[in-house]
Amino acid sequence: MTTGARTGISRQARSVARLAAVQALYQMEVSSVGAEAVIREFAEHRFDRDAEGGETPLATADEGFFADLVRGVVQHQKAVDAAVARKLAAGWRLDRLDATARAILRAGAYELLHRPDVPTEVVIDEYVELAKSFFEGPEPGFVNGALDAVAQDARR
Repeated sequence: MTTGARTGISRQARSVARLAAVQALYQMEVSSVGAEAVIREFAEHRFDRDAEGGETPLATADEGFFADLVRGVVQHQKAVDAAVARKLAAGWRLDRLDATARAILRAGAYELLHRPDVPTEVVIDEYVELAKSFFEGPEPGFVNGALDAVAQDARR
């Protein structure tokens, strides 16, 4: 039984939180909005809210988990980025990656480094699935390899 299941939070709610965290991290990068502002925006306008105004809300999310992911990536960004950067091919830098791929890797690496309550396989599987929803090319395989390598270092 997963930690989420024990606390009454569904796996789907965690999946939605991960998707939202990737979207929030992307939004923060491209618009320079801060973590607290984007967390507030998602809480007020995107999570399981009435779809008035034309925006489609996200399904029910584990909002606490979402906020932890966003805040955690920001708070630990230097270590998270270093963990990912060490696993990139020679000559590649994190800033050369697509902003969405960077957000996926940052969120996944944060979970691997700072959320030992979440099983490694769950973290990797969830972010590979997210990569598949954004990319049709080699990116999901790249995310799989990079997060697996980060996990090898983080969870020995």
